[in-house]
Amino acid sequence: MLLGLAATAGHAAEMKIGFVNTERVFREAAPAKRAQQVLEREFSQRNTELAKLEKQGRDLQTDLERENVTMPEAQRREKERQLADISRDFQRKQREIREDLNLRRNEELARVQERATRVINQIAEQEKFDLIIQEAVFASSRIDITEKVIKALSDK
Repeated sequence: MLLGLAATAGHAAEMKIGFVNTERVFREAAPAKRAQQVLEREFSQRNTELAKLEKQGRDLQTDLERENVTMPEAQRREKERQLADISRDFQRKQREIREDLNLRRNEELARVQERATRVINQIAEQEKFDLIIQEAVFASSRIDITEKVIKALSDK
């Protein structure tokens, strides 16, 4: 029985294991950074429009607060209605932008993940890894190959 355990332990010592920090890849890899820039450009105009709408609402709110006492009742009700309309429009547009951004971010991250998986598989084959994991509570820096993956993604 001791010989069996020794043989198993000897075989396990030969196993080559690697770890990839996926979050770090998504943060630091060139394709992930390019994807973030694409998203920022894609949504910049909509975010600008949303900021203008927010400012319009703030300005109207300030007017209402400042002139509340001197403003005729009908005019005050009209401004309050306008403010409510702006507020609803702002919330709707904000929700739409957030949903669209999340959808596009997921699409872009899926592309990065696909490329990263191909790179990880290439590294595993070239360096003869037996196992590469992406999620772990703890991984020693000895087995962390994240930097290799980020560099390989940047080279492509």
